[in-house]
Amino acid sequence: METAGREARSTGADGVPRTRAVARIGRSVRHLALGGRSYDVEHRALVMGILNRTPDSFYDRGATFALDALLRRAEQLVTDGADLLDVGGVKAGPGPEVGEAEELERVVPAIEAITARFDVPVSVDTWRASVAEASFEAGAVVGNDISGFADPEYLEVAVRAGASVVATHIRLAPRVPDPDPVYADVVATVAGSLAGLADRAMAAGVPAERVVLDAGLDLGKSAEHSLALLRASDVLAGLGHPLLLSASNKTFLGTVLGLEIAERREASLGAAALGVTLGCRILRVHDVVGTVRVRDALAEVLSARGGEPVRAKRER
Repeated sequence: METAGREARSTGADGVPRTRAVARIGRSVRHLALGGRSYDVEHRALVMGILNRTPDSFYDRGATFALDALLRRAEQLVTDGADLLDVGGVKAGPGPEVGEAEELERVVPAIEAITARFDVPVSVDTWRASVAEASFEAGAVVGNDISGFADPEYLEVAVRAGASVVATHIRLAPRVPDPDPVYADVVATVAGSLAGLADRAMAAGVPAERVVLDAGLDLGKSAEHSLALLRASDVLAGLGHPLLLSASNKTFLGTVLGLEIAERREASLGAAALGVTLGCRILRVHDVVGTVRVRDALAEVLSARGGEPVRAKRER
């Protein structure tokens, strides 16, 4: 990491470079707490396997909507080397309304079954505090909230459960179309927003080592915005909390390379490799096998320079 006082740099729509100070830049991230485990994430990222219990996922189109199919997929992801699993019951983009009761029915039994079968931390991908609370009771240890804590009870629920949280930047709200997002300076805007969300979480009582940040690629961003944020991962990683990268098979990759969803594997691995190099410490992905290989190769490079691989240990 660079020294404190580093500035977030980006270029505006008019092509003029802009510089805005981000006072927090330069904080070193060494540890991440997930449930009863503490991870040294300074030199090696964690791989988060995606589990969609939705009939309309943009990627698998409902292939793991049935609980038995989801559990088979979970077993495969764990076998492939996933460090944690992220379970979601509502897709982020527009679609048919999914009420609270239906979301609970989708995710809670899945989390109960997964935590009973596998010894890996489980995250729940939800922006509803009520769903997060029930999921924590079922065994989840992370609340992955793409809404930026829009539910005022979300952080309180996480604190009571001793859960970690993912603070994500989104311009509008989940499921709301945002076809023409505009930012004067997307990197500075997102960095400032994430810093504020992290402060909110800690003020509510979430320990710093349980706060994760996510730039929210494709969430109210054009392809160019998402690329700028990916390139600026070192800036966002310097905010003092582990940075999660969720780029797997996303629209911005397809847009810039002219690829359909089924053709984005290599682009996703490339994004993951760049993200790790620039400081991302959790990779939320569909292709666990490929991402683990990329992550491990980079960990060896870092180890050769004096780093050490990540290890999980039980907290005492």
